[in-house]
Amino acid sequence: MKKQVLHSRRHGKRVETAHGVWALWKCGRTEDTSRVRDLSAGGLFIETSKTCAIDANVELHFLVEDGEVRASATVRYVSPGSGFGLQFKAIRHEDQARFSTMIKRLFQPHDEHKKVMP
Repeated sequence: MKKQVLHSRRHGKRVETAHGVWALWKCGRTEDTSRVRDLSAGGLFIETSKTCAIDANVELHFLVEDGEVRASATVRYVSPGSGFGLQFKAIRHEDQARFSTMIKRLFQPHDEHKKVMP
């Protein structure tokens, strides 16, 4: 029997956010504050028991030491009871430098608590 290989559509590596990155998010009438489990320049996974439909639009407001970062994203994956994966659509122009700083800080190799995911 031949094994089926599943290929990820992810274009960049994600880093686990062991020290905790949190985001306020809104999807239609559903909103919450949730922990970001992992993050990359292209997307993230939010831990929540709430759900949104695949392809739904989500507005994000990150709560990080780098300052305010607001973005919009699209739901690409739902894990009922665990959370959902999002693909970034846009990051506010005025927040792009802070977003880049946040990503660089999270990917710094000298921090032993962060694990890069394939």
